[in-house]
Amino acid sequence: MTLYRALLPRATDQHGLVTPADAAEVGGTGLLLVQMTRRGVLERVARGIYRVPELAGDPLEQHQEALLRFPGAVLSHDTALDLHDLCDINPATIHITAPGRLRIRSEVPRWLTVHRGVLADADLTTYQGLAIVTPARAIIEGIETNVGQRFIDEARCAAAQRRLLSTREEQAVERALVAQRLHQLDAAAG
Repeated sequence: MTLYRALLPRATDQHGLVTPADAAEVGGTGLLLVQMTRRGVLERVARGIYRVPELAGDPLEQHQEALLRFPGAVLSHDTALDLHDLCDINPATIHITAPGRLRIRSEVPRWLTVHRGVLADADLTTYQGLAIVTPARAIIEGIETNVGQRFIDEARCAAAQRRLLSTREEQAVERALVAQRLHQLDAAAG
C-alpha cells in the first residue's frame, strides 16, 4: 500500500489535512510528505500541514487547520456558538482556546484568534471530529467577551429548545450573566 493510500482515511477524518505525525502512524515520514508535495500529490497548507487535493473544499478544513497548528487547542467563543448553531453569529475569525503553556512559535494568521486558558474536561466535546467547547461553555465565553445580548439571548433560547444544557450548566450561564451585569455596573459607577 502506498503512503498516499494509507493517509487517505486519516485525511478524510481530518477534513482533508494530514501532518507528519499522521504519516508516522502509517509507516511514513515528514520527508515523504515534502516529497509528495514537490510531486504535486499533496499541497502544503502551513508548516507541517498538508492537504489532499481530492478532499479540498471541506467547509471545516480551516477549522481543522487551526487545531493542527496549535496542538491541544479547541474551537471556542464565537466559532463554537456558530458551529453549535446556537445563534446567527458570523465570526470574522476562527476562535480557538489553546493551553496556556503552549508556545506560539510562528505568526498567527489573520483569520485566527487565539485565546489562552485551561478548560475542564466537562467543557469539551467534539463536532464532526473537531475538538470544541460545549454549548454551555460557548455561551459563557460569549457573555464574557460581550458578543452582544441579542446573540446571548438567541443562544440561550436555542439551547433550551434543544435541551442542550443541564441544570448545572444553565446555572453557570446565569452566574456569568450576573457577573457581567455587575462588571458593567462597576464600570459605569467608576
